[in-house]
Amino acid sequence: MTTTHHPVAIVGGGLGGLVLARVLHLGGVDAAVYDLEASAAARPQGGMLDMHVESGQAALRAAGLYEEFLAAIHPGGEAMRVIDRHGAVRMEESDDGGTDGRPEVSRHDLRDMLLASLPEGTVRWGAKATGVRPLTGGRHEVTLTSGESFTTDLLVGADGAWSKIRPLLSAARPAYCGISFVEAYLDDADTRHPESAAVVGGGSLFALGDEKGFLAHRESDGRLHIYCALKVPADWFTTSGVDFTDTEAAKARILTSFDEWDERLRGLIRDADGALVPRPIHALPVGHRWDRVPGVTLVGDAAHLMSPFAGEGANLAMLDGAELAAAILAHPGETEKALAVYEEALFPRSEQAAAESAANLDVIFHSDAPQGLLDMFASFGERAEGAGTGS
Repeated sequence: MTTTHHPVAIVGGGLGGLVLARVLHLGGVDAAVYDLEASAAARPQGGMLDMHVESGQAALRAAGLYEEFLAAIHPGGEAMRVIDRHGAVRMEESDDGGTDGRPEVSRHDLRDMLLASLPEGTVRWGAKATGVRPLTGGRHEVTLTSGESFTTDLLVGADGAWSKIRPLLSAARPAYCGISFVEAYLDDADTRHPESAAVVGGGSLFALGDEKGFLAHRESDGRLHIYCALKVPADWFTTSGVDFTDTEAAKARILTSFDEWDERLRGLIRDADGALVPRPIHALPVGHRWDRVPGVTLVGDAAHLMSPFAGEGANLAMLDGAELAAAILAHPGETEKALAVYEEALFPRSEQAAAESAANLDVIFHSDAPQGLLDMFASFGERAEGAGTGS
């Protein structure tokens, strides 16, 4: 069987890998992207993402897709409220309608935008990597489940939390963070679930107390995307007898953890449409880094998986892709120089974001919740006021 060779190969067709391929394409460098999904539409791509000016938006500018991004923004998506377990609103903010904050956009729309910007055939679908080995001169060979393989001069692992490429660089593995989500959706919420729609509001919701809670946001298609969060041991879903194959039984079991909570909040799980999905939260060690290994590097969760409590994961993945592409284009024929430049900036920025995510997890699920979160938001406002007055 003939082995295909690529100057640049990206394993993983998520946002980080696609931004990398797009910016390289704009610079005249073709990259092959291998993704395990059968097609672009094989599964839902998650919910809404807030795009940060300095990372996600900067990456979209580098990719030449900023105008398309502006057209995809979900109006009202930046609205936010914090409530306690009794349903009392403790803080509420409206969407200011600007792009200098963190406007919301669908992950699905972002991915489609990036895919449409690439030459046909860039992404090889249904191509799951099962093994990888170094060759000479910084080259690598990747084997796929089909039995096919390819070689590459530059291998980029953009393949997420359980990366097959990461072991070439690091022995680190994601560890459980102590929090597990149960994911749910409520469809056509304003019509079918008006009480739930009212409690979530037009943007995002933090409903917290007793080291648990509900994190929710309204999607652009009118659905409510719910994460029920529990501070439980890693094996809790198994040992507590939650049977996710029986949705109604799973709902009843999960709701026993919220017996004294406001009924409108309990309804976010009780009335959910479709199956509940368990999502234990994992992270790589804060400050994860590696020594330079010829011909290979990582972007996104493969490099710096963190809990979602700083909202940085997708933004950093996209920035990683843009920054790596910029380094490659700035150092033609000098792959190792390009990777060293990229990683020198990657490590400190990802360490800072991972530390913030870990700290925010502790704040959000502290025993006094939601007070710690309210205090944190108040401190943001005070810093912004201080910056505005020059103090």
